[in-house]
Amino acid sequence: MPRPRIHDPELILDTAERLIADSGPEALTVRRLAREAGVPNSTIYHAFANLPALIGQTWLRAATFFLDEQERLVDEAADPVEAVVAAADTPAVVADARPDAARMMIAVPAKRVLGPQLPDDVAEALHALDKRLVRLLVRLARQLWNRGDGQAVEVVTACVVDLPTALLRRELATGPASAESRERLAAAVRAILALEPPEKSRKD
Repeated sequence: MPRPRIHDPELILDTAERLIADSGPEALTVRRLAREAGVPNSTIYHAFANLPALIGQTWLRAATFFLDEQERLVDEAADPVEAVVAAADTPAVVADARPDAARMMIAVPAKRVLGPQLPDDVAEALHALDKRLVRLLVRLARQLWNRGDGQAVEVVTACVVDLPTALLRRELATGPASAESRERLAAAVRAILALEPPEKSRKD
């Protein structure tokens, strides 16, 4: 019979999440992670194929939680405009629930996690998350304007990706976002959505 798993992999991922948020993935070592998590080095190697795989799994877990929350908030919104406001506010919601995950995703772009040593299954899962996000952006654009073309999706992307990064990034790098910053973000999103997107281009 296999030996029972004594150390929870979630604890290892929690610790990795915090360390990556603090110092970046390049500074993470198995020895440091094992020491901070209170587990033997061998436990980490047993649970994860290698360090790039562990870092990829850490990012994947945080990004999945983020997108799950974003879709939930969109589903609960009262109307299409408020759905986009809710999607834009997701980084602040995640920071309240899982501050280390939010700090990690703000400090470390996905391209620093992707690499040749990343296992294929983790890379495929990360790419699948990208596709989920695109589907959500298209869905929001269609709910707003009955359009899923590039110009309409670009406007939604500005609201859901660009504005939160510009207005919340500094605060989320160290802690939760203030109520004032979140109110400014919501006001900016509503102002952008008050205008129709540009006309469709011929290629769309």
